[in-house]
Amino acid sequence: MNVRVAAIIVGLIAAAGAPALAKDSAVHKASRTHVAALQTSTDPAVEQTANARRRPAVRASRKRGRGEGIASLTAQQGDTSAAPAGIAAEAIGWRLIEDQATGARLGLPEKLVPRSSATRTGSRWTSAQGQIQVETFHFTEAALPALFEEEKKSAHRQLASSELKPDSFLITGVQGLKNFLVRADARGSEVRGITILYDQATEGTMSAVASAMASAFAGFPDLKAAPLPGLRRAVEYGSAIVIGSDGMLVAPAHLTDECRAITVPPFGHAERLAVDQANDLALLRLYGARNLAPAPIGIDRAPAQTADLTLVGIADPVAQAGEAGVTSAAARIGAQGIDPAPKPGFAGAAAVDSRGALAGMVDVKPALVARGNSPAPSAVLVSVATIRAFLQAQGVTPAGAEIEHVAIDQSVLRVICVRK
Repeated sequence: MNVRVAAIIVGLIAAAGAPALAKDSAVHKASRTHVAALQTSTDPAVEQTANARRRPAVRASRKRGRGEGIASLTAQQGDTSAAPAGIAAEAIGWRLIEDQATGARLGLPEKLVPRSSATRTGSRWTSAQGQIQVETFHFTEAALPALFEEEKKSAHRQLASSELKPDSFLITGVQGLKNFLVRADARGSEVRGITILYDQATEGTMSAVASAMASAFAGFPDLKAAPLPGLRRAVEYGSAIVIGSDGMLVAPAHLTDECRAITVPPFGHAERLAVDQANDLALLRLYGARNLAPAPIGIDRAPAQTADLTLVGIADPVAQAGEAGVTSAAARIGAQGIDPAPKPGFAGAAAVDSRGALAGMVDVKPALVARGNSPAPSAVLVSVATIRAFLQAQGVTPAGAEIEHVAIDQSVLRVICVRK
């Protein structure tokens, strides 16, 4: 009898804390389907207890699925940058990220799931105690309909809703003692997806969060499209202006935030020395570089309130077919900033006025993540005077009139930020 009770207790612990997101994929030769196997207890007594606890949650989830819940994938295909409804983005650390392991884009509540790790098929994020679990997965050869059926049949799942489309599916329900959501997108035989599990005790918050995550998930984001508001790319490209021949550079602060490494091709690693968050400026030091061509930051020629500009920068590789050359674009500065906003990679580019003088640095301001129609990212001009004041506060004397003849395209370098 004691052995039986012990087995039930061990089974209950396993059912509550099992690695429900660990996907042990196998290729079925006939259907080329990858199966996600979830390991849970099979003790009949445990199943009876768990089933009794699941039924109210399943009924409630199904009721939500008929109304305002997350049952319909169609309902999720709206504002892909939206934070959870009724929840402040800052409170949960909501952020759009690119998952390096799968190539997918997702919205992540970083404060709710601060622990991250790698899996065989993707990435995993969990809360401190495991109440909330998020996992991405990636299969290079899979049949979406077969994977859809396998996910529905996974052990210990009771479905609240499921919907299969030609290139995606969404499944919700209860798994063990947690609510779950699985979304997957397909392109040909490649499938990328996300699984979200959360304790029913967290449903008040996580129901809206899971819905927003399903909406934000994009298995195959368009790399040529302009970055979404609030998106922090795993690898982000920008530009920097040389302000010292020995390797001192100035770049946007937001471009260099949270970087695991900052690289300036072809020279190598750069270090961020100082930041002015109010004006979005960062001072970088490129070690080992010599005889660079600094821009004439010491000359103050502010452009008129409305004036024509030439933007000189290095566009994102996707925007220039993998190339890394300095390019220019015509723009105009007005009361609303720089128009049109430059292409990706031009954050940190130099702006030259109609007289050929350096007017300042291009700063592309990402719009805040918000529900509804978010404003498009705006580009503003950080003036030469502002840059000079920032440098002088750091004890750096910028170059002046003695190098005014230097062509500005020689003073612009590419900056690459690699984030965690």
